[in-house]
Formats: sequence, C-alpha cells, structure tokens
Amino acid sequence: MGVIVGKKAPSFKAAAVVNGMEIVQDFSLDQYVGKNHVLFFFYPKDFTFVCPSELHAFQAKLDQFEARGVKVVACSTDTEESHWAWLQTPKNKGGIEGVKYPIVADTSKTISEAYGVLAGEYEYDMDGTLVANGPMIAYRGLFLIDKTGTVMHQLVNMFPLGRNVDEALRMVDALQFFENNGEVCPANWQKGDDGMTASFDGVADYLSKH
Repeated sequence: MGVIVGKKAPSFKAAAVVNGMEIVQDFSLDQYVGKNHVLFFFYPKDFTFVCPSELHAFQAKLDQFEARGVKVVACSTDTEESHWAWLQTPKNKGGIEGVKYPIVADTSKTISEAYGVLAGEYEYDMDGTLVANGPMIAYRGLFLIDKTGTVMHQLVNMFPLGRNVDEALRMVDALQFFENNGEVCPANWQKGDDGMTASFDGVADYLSKH
C-alpha cells in the first residue's frame, strides 16, 4: 500500500451503477477533471454490516457535498449486478436503497490496487497457478481529489472501522479554503475559522490569538 497524495489520481474505466438503478459502462472520474472536486471512497463488500452505514451516511450529506461542487463516488470489488441488487434492497433489510451517487464495480480489482487499498496479493503456487493470498477486497480508503485530478487527502481504515463523514466534509472545506484564500489550515480548523499564512510570522500571529 502506498501514499498517492500529491499524485494524479489513477485513471480507470469500469462499470458503475448511477442514480440508484442505471448500470453504465466505462464510468470514469476523468469526466470531473477541470469541473469538480471528487470524494472517491472504497468499501469492502456489498451486503455487509458497517458498509451500509457508511453509504447511507454519505447519502445523508450528499446535498452538502454537492453544494460545495464535490462529486461523491463509491467503489468496491463487487460486480455491478451485486451493486444494483443491493441498491434495490430496503434500508430496513440491510440494503442501500436511496443511495444516488455512483458506485463503481472494480471486479478486476485493478482500481483498488492502483489506489493502494487492495487487501491481499496475487501469487503463483508451486504448479504455476495464480492464486489469491488474502481476501482481495478493498480497505476503507477515501481520497479527496481536486479539480486538476490530483489527490489532496487520503485516509485508509481497516475493515471494522467506519469513517466520519463530517470529517470528510471538513477536509473539503479546508482544501477549498486554501484554494480560495491561499492561507493554510491549522489543527482542528473548521469552516468559518481563521487560517494562517505559511510563514513563521503567520504562525506566531495565529498562535498569539488562539
């Protein structure tokens, strides 16, 4: 697993389910370059337990992401048919009915591998057969990508640890504050707080007021 912050987000084309029901082929994040920030997150598997809580949590805040010009996109190593079936399953039965943002099907596992979140590796056994060593599903990776297609923030959790959607929004706000004002965001910065200039004088001035 590697850090890809500061690098261009790996490009891909894959099937995805959009608007909760439509399967499209050749979905790509490239469509957002120059137009939108992207919050791209991975989850381990459809029809599991922590995962639906996260997908519903992102949907609940989707209006807030969209108001900031951010496209939310999810991805797992399940098939697009599995995504579609889970999206038709009601929330009270463990499903994610009502989720509208795109969900990418990384059935080849190449997207998860490119983003450094694939749990497990391929290897050859003594007979020369390619076998999987590990579950070959994605960790809970999250990537904030700016309009140039550069990864600006990366977070990876182990399977049992669900993410904080409010923290993802805070990171969007921090990035956009920096882009709009040229000031950096100190520890525990929240939208509406002061930033500071990236200099010793700027740090001293900020600390003297806080």
